[in-house]
Amino acid sequence: PFELVEFPETDGGAHIVVLAEYVTVEDGSGLVHQAPAFGEDDMRVCRAYGLPFVNPIRPDGTFEANVPLVGGEFFKTADAKLVADLQDRGLMFRVSDYLHSYPHCWRCHTALLYYAQPSWYIRTTQIKDKLLAQNEATNWHPESIKHGRYGDWLQNNIDWALSRSRYWGTPLPIWRNVEDETDLICIGSLAELGELAGRDLSELDPHRPFIDDVVIVRDGKTYHRVPEVIDAWFDSGAMPFAQWGYPHAEGSVETFKEHYPADFICEAIDQTRGWFYSLMAIGTLVFGQSSYKDVVCLGHILAEDGRKMSKHLGNILEPIPLMERHGADAVRWFMACSGSPWAGRRVGDATIGETVRKVLLTYWNTVAFQSLYARAGNWTPTGTPPPLEDRLVQDRWLASETAILVREVTAALESFDTQRAGVLLASAVDDLSNWYVRRARRRFWNADPSSLWTLHETLHTLTRLLAPIMPFVTERVWQDMFVPTDPDGPSSVHLADWPVADESVINADLSAAMRVTRRLVQLGRAARSESKIKVRQPLGRMLVPSAALASLTPALIDEVRGELNVNQLESFSSAGDLVEYSAKGNFRALGRRFGKQTPQVAAAIAATDASRLAEELAGTGATSVEFEGETLELGVDDVLITERPREGWSVVNEQGETVALDLELTPELLRAGLAREVIRFVQDARKNAGFDVSDRIVLELGADGELGAAIDEHASLIADEVLAVEFHRTAALVEATDVDEELGLSARIRKA
Repeated sequence: PFELVEFPETDGGAHIVVLAEYVTVEDGSGLVHQAPAFGEDDMRVCRAYGLPFVNPIRPDGTFEANVPLVGGEFFKTADAKLVADLQDRGLMFRVSDYLHSYPHCWRCHTALLYYAQPSWYIRTTQIKDKLLAQNEATNWHPESIKHGRYGDWLQNNIDWALSRSRYWGTPLPIWRNVEDETDLICIGSLAELGELAGRDLSELDPHRPFIDDVVIVRDGKTYHRVPEVIDAWFDSGAMPFAQWGYPHAEGSVETFKEHYPADFICEAIDQTRGWFYSLMAIGTLVFGQSSYKDVVCLGHILAEDGRKMSKHLGNILEPIPLMERHGADAVRWFMACSGSPWAGRRVGDATIGETVRKVLLTYWNTVAFQSLYARAGNWTPTGTPPPLEDRLVQDRWLASETAILVREVTAALESFDTQRAGVLLASAVDDLSNWYVRRARRRFWNADPSSLWTLHETLHTLTRLLAPIMPFVTERVWQDMFVPTDPDGPSSVHLADWPVADESVINADLSAAMRVTRRLVQLGRAARSESKIKVRQPLGRMLVPSAALASLTPALIDEVRGELNVNQLESFSSAGDLVEYSAKGNFRALGRRFGKQTPQVAAAIAATDASRLAEELAGTGATSVEFEGETLELGVDDVLITERPREGWSVVNEQGETVALDLELTPELLRAGLAREVIRFVQDARKNAGFDVSDRIVLELGADGELGAAIDEHASLIADEVLAVEFHRTAALVEATDVDEELGLSARIRKA
């Protein structure tokens, strides 16, 4: 359609149709013009057909002045004139716009152009097999990169275009004969250059423009440096030896050998064809070995809306203000543990704030809890700790779980899986605070040495495990808690040994039994919530599966009872059927099978024993009903089962596990519930009065009727829970310090 550019003479001429696999017939005409100066695919196709190489566009993106119609025009703005010309000549069939991504300068937003330029190359294709072998010897994280994104890059390796037509950069150290372009000298050092130039160049700044002034005259021939500089990625790949001044700097050879290759490197995943490749390529070229053994590919950091952060888009988060708002440790934890290292992640104040609340503050509060009760009981970790076998079940469980934690966190970090390490540590912090400390709180009130030792040992190990990810908070804890109690120990957590799992304390059976215990507590809480009865109100019993009950020791049964405030744990075999079932047909599913007979089939389902249908469907996924003298086979989609707990019970079934709470409240249970309300009231009064948790008190309560009877019946429990060394009740109290009118309770409290 155009004859604006002159072509060199070729055998077939330039205006011909050629074939290429990357052109499809789904869009447009199925014909794509070839421009070998402006596209890799185009150049490859044109070379295969022996077509000429032409470039009518200057380096500034404008057409050569001698090109008719568009001479001097910027290549993009020339489109309009070219389209108009085709229309004027009646050659344009249709003009259509196609929306697609196009490269633009990120600074000035100008459209960019792929532009063929002459270049110096390193023949990396010559060492393809060596590169593939080095890749096989490298551990990639994620492993899919090894034979995927990076492996494909090596398999399709092309020679490395080394040079750049720029001013800044490492000058290409090649001097060319001004009269013979094939006569070249490659320089290896300033000393060699000075020797060839005939003068001392040891103080020369080896960059432009100074290096360009050096002329070599040899055997009557004059050599000038070529104008190109080296690709900056070559500098990055030379880092492992260049950082030591190898091999010229004194001691550099020995230092380099001690540090090569690196055990581990990491960068963003887009460095697969950048730094990761340049390091391996140069290391293999020069030393026959890659520069690294392990590599972690990091995902990109995204804004909260999912877009990549960019100053240009204005959606970046400045790291220092982010750390000032949340703390450096919170940001570190989020970056290391909030997701797989190689997955992109969204960063924002809300997500990091969640990290602070769930992990850092929980850990810090647990440390504060230990410190508080250790001081209150005048306890220090001196002498010999009690033998593990003599400690209570919760202590033995925590020691076992801590050893398992050490083993699994170590394995995760050895394989560079910081996300798994974070999940393990966050779960351990939660278990420590919301299970162990919660259940052992009363023992801490009494300064129980077994509990204090166990928590101290656990925090010592946990602090070391957390230290690489949370270096500042853990160092503060170390200085406040462990340096004063162990002056001969490491002066910093970062100088302490990494924990080693003590396999001898791991008790798999106890771990399994405690999982059952906690699962029953979880289901029991759900049943409590369903019943709308406060946890402070004791209940008579909870029914649990026989197998679960059989797996628990008396001590673990007590843990469930204490946490759920129930008097007894019994198996379902002691109570009959607690659930009433009803069944009806699913008209949508039945209609596809039975058509007009669907109402009659549904009536047959409703007339059948619903409990049998429910049991069979739950067991095998199939059941049957009698209909007009035949047996109809039905599936789970055909029958809708409704469960309703029997009156007086709260039943919860989750994932095939069921518990049931007996909701009958006897007068004895009601009085016990009132006693719990009294304890809650006194504890609030203690806190409002500013008493320390360990302060003993003198307590006087004013109450009569049922409340008074409940106080008298449970006086010992109330005194123990509120740390009352003296406790008196009267029907009415004069000059009370605290009153609960709803309960009909008054109190006078003073420190003992």
